[in-house]
Amino acid sequence: MEKLTERFVRYAKIDTQSNPESETCPSTEKQWKLANMLFQELKDMGMEDVTIDDNAYVMATLPSNTDADVPVIGFISHFDTSPDFTAEKVIPLFHENYDGGALILNKEKNIVLSPKDFKELNLYKGQTLITTDGTTLLGADDKAGVTEIMGAMEYLLEHPEIKHGKIRVGFNPDEEIGRGAHLFDVKKFGAQWAYTMDGGQIGELEYENFNAAGAKVNIKGISVHPGTAYKQMINSMLVANRFISLLPADQVPEKTQKYEGFFHLNHINGTVEDTELYYIIRDHDKKLFEEKKAIFLKTAETVNKEYGQNLVHVEMKDQYFNMKEKIEPNMHIIEIAEKAMKDVGVDPNIKAIRGGTDGAQLSFMGLPCPNIFAGGHNFHGKFEFIPVPSMEKAMEVIVKVAQLTVERYS
Repeated sequence: MEKLTERFVRYAKIDTQSNPESETCPSTEKQWKLANMLFQELKDMGMEDVTIDDNAYVMATLPSNTDADVPVIGFISHFDTSPDFTAEKVIPLFHENYDGGALILNKEKNIVLSPKDFKELNLYKGQTLITTDGTTLLGADDKAGVTEIMGAMEYLLEHPEIKHGKIRVGFNPDEEIGRGAHLFDVKKFGAQWAYTMDGGQIGELEYENFNAAGAKVNIKGISVHPGTAYKQMINSMLVANRFISLLPADQVPEKTQKYEGFFHLNHINGTVEDTELYYIIRDHDKKLFEEKKAIFLKTAETVNKEYGQNLVHVEMKDQYFNMKEKIEPNMHIIEIAEKAMKDVGVDPNIKAIRGGTDGAQLSFMGLPCPNIFAGGHNFHGKFEFIPVPSMEKAMEVIVKVAQLTVERYS
C-alpha cells in the first residue's frame, strides 16, 4: 500500500493538464515531465522495448515467462488531466480510517467533502481516502490507472512464479481533450486486445460508451450604441440564448442517466457582436445520436429563419463511437476481466460508460479495448477522491487478468 500511494502522489503532483485550444501533441509541454518519468521508471524496473515517441506516447513490454502460446495483451492509461479544472500545485490529502462523516478539505475556504452531497462516500467507511486540498483536482483520472499498471508490472517482475504471456503497456497524452488515441500506434503496440484502466468506482467493467460529437456554434450580431439601437442592434448573446432555449431542456447531463443521451453546453464566449457556444452531443444508441445531431443543426436553421439572416453557423465533428460493436464479437475479453475481478474479491459491475475512453477509439482502430475501474470518484473537480484499497484491487485485477489469459490458452 505504501509503495502504491507514494507512486500515485508523486504522479499526481505533476501538472499534466491538457489544452483543447492547442494544435500540438502533446497539447501542453508540461505533459512531457510525467511521460519522461514513466519512460525512465519502466526502464529502471526492468521492462523491455521501452520507447517514447515524438508525441510523448510511452510503450513497454513485459516478456512472456511461459511456453504456452498466449495472445499478447495490453494495459493502457492516459497521463493528462482535464482542461476544465486546475491541476497546478496538487496537494493530495490522506484520510485514514474514514469514519463516514464530512471531510474538511480546506478550512480557510470552507470546502467540505460530505456524504450528504456525495453518497458514494458511505461505501468506504474504514478505508484510507485520498482527496484534494479543495483548490485543484486530484488527477486520479487517470494517474490512478497509470499507477496501477506500473505497480502491476513491477509486481510481476518481482514474482516470476506468476505465469503470464507477453504484456504490452501504453501511456498517452491528451485523452481528456479526445485525442488520446489519435496518434497511438496500434501496429507498434502489437497486442491482440487491451484494457484501459480508466474507469471509476471499484468493480466497473465497461464495453459500451457514448457515441460522441463536438460542436462549435458561432453567432454573429450587430453592435451599435445602445442609445440608438432600436431595430438596429442584434445582440449575439441573446441570439445564443434563443438557440440554447430551443434545444430539449430535459436532455442535459444533470437530467439524464444510464443510457440517456444529452446536449451539453460546456463553454461560452460572448460579446454583442460575436458569441461562441461549445457543445458536446452524446448518445449510446447510434440512431438517437444521429437524431440529436440533426436536431442541433435544425435548431440553427430555426434561429436563422426567425432573424431572417444567417447569424448562426455550426461546426460539428464526430469524436468517437460506441465500442460495443467491436467488443461483442470478442466477449472472451470481458469474460476474463469479469472472472479476474471475482477471483480477487471484487463484485463486477458491468455497465455502460456515460462518456468515452481511449478504448473506444482504439477499438475502432483494430485494438478491442474495454475499460476497467481505476477506483476514483468525482473526476475533474475539487471534490475528487480515491480510496486506496480500490487502487490495490485494480492492481490485483491486472495481475489476475494476466494469469487467467495464460490459463485460458494453455
